[in-house]
Amino acid sequence: MEDIRDPAQDRRDEDRRDDEFVDAAALAAELAEEHPADIAEALDDEEPEIASAVLASLSREQQVEVLDQSDFELSGDLIEALPVEEAVRLVSAMSADRAADMFRWMEEPARSHLFARLAPETQAELGRLLSYPEHSAGGLMTTEFVTVPSTWTVGETLRHIREIERTRETIYAIYVLDPVTHKLEQAVSLRRLITGETGQPILSVAPKHDPITCDPLMDREDVARLISKYDLLAVPVVDEHEHVLGIVTVDDMIDAIIEEGTEDAQKFGGMEALDEPYMEIGFFDMLKKRAGWLSILFLGEMLTANAMQHFEDELERAIVLTLFIPLIMSSGGNSGSQATSLIIRALALGEIKVRDWWRVALRELPSGLALGAILAVLGVARITAWQTLGFYDYGEHWVLVAFTVGAALVAIVTFGSLTGSMLPFVLRRLGFDPASASAPFVATFVDVTGLVIYFSVALLILRGTLL
Repeated sequence: MEDIRDPAQDRRDEDRRDDEFVDAAALAAELAEEHPADIAEALDDEEPEIASAVLASLSREQQVEVLDQSDFELSGDLIEALPVEEAVRLVSAMSADRAADMFRWMEEPARSHLFARLAPETQAELGRLLSYPEHSAGGLMTTEFVTVPSTWTVGETLRHIREIERTRETIYAIYVLDPVTHKLEQAVSLRRLITGETGQPILSVAPKHDPITCDPLMDREDVARLISKYDLLAVPVVDEHEHVLGIVTVDDMIDAIIEEGTEDAQKFGGMEALDEPYMEIGFFDMLKKRAGWLSILFLGEMLTANAMQHFEDELERAIVLTLFIPLIMSSGGNSGSQATSLIIRALALGEIKVRDWWRVALRELPSGLALGAILAVLGVARITAWQTLGFYDYGEHWVLVAFTVGAALVAIVTFGSLTGSMLPFVLRRLGFDPASASAPFVATFVDVTGLVIYFSVALLILRGTLL
């Protein structure tokens, strides 16, 4: 059957393609002199068709520099849209760590199809990087670094750096290897190198201490602490035989730290970490990320109803106690959230270890008592002021009511501080991320237990009077 096409629709499609071409050409001319990071940011705001046209209009060097930007979200989509031969050329020219990240994001079958067309040496290099966990040193490292044998001089090393500079991600750290075993002997900074005499052996300008290294399975947070502690621009990743597998650079660690901080902040809010930027994630994916924890927290808060039902008779006899339930619940939850946030951050920075739990408990116990006492004074003062000034009548036993609220605040804030500080240790010991002990989770748990503490204190103090 003959394919009948609408000439008017054909004209509209042709006009649309012409408009896109004009838009892409104008944008390409505007971005031609911009920094690669700014080009990547601008392309992320465009439709893939326009972004692809703009990228194609750039020079080969600019294309690679743009694709090498770690926060370029469209890189995988643009590579998939290119002809296979062009995609292979660009991936081969990209930095190894960035290409590996892009392959992690790509979907099948495009991922396998492109990978199969790469050169065997490129496949081997990317395969090695992809074999390590994404958040490990091996998953972050690049294989483009400078190595020289320990028999070379300073002058020979400088000549070598000039020759290979454009093919290496960084030249600010030079790794000196044993010429026979290829084991790492020293790491020399470019600063120390250029201050040495050209005829001196390379090891003469090396520091006296052993090089700072990490293993490929080290978590990125631990790598970040190494780089921060020793003020490194890069840290070498070595295997069990002291052979250098790659290096993790400080710029890659900055990206990783930002990502880690974002994940922790989202978990603190009581939800799963987002895999995509907020404006990019789909509606149903957003629901899935948020609904799970929200439902768990809701079910947890339902236990407060059970607690109140248990003390139903007491509530009927002393309605005045219900006035302070929001005050009691929020104070305990807030103190627990404070403690949780402090301990999670201290664990992440390495300021404390899991074995320090008892020291933390000994600090939080008096802190909780003191904070509870401060809130208790404020609570008693408020009840006293309202009663004496005539704003509200709490009944003939208002002094006992004030004392009940004050004593309950001391107990609940102390309990909240201890619970909030200990929960991250428990989760870390069980192998979970302490950030999962998010503030809403701790607040929910302390809300329920806080009600039990409140009414238990009320029974002790008000028995024989209101109860």
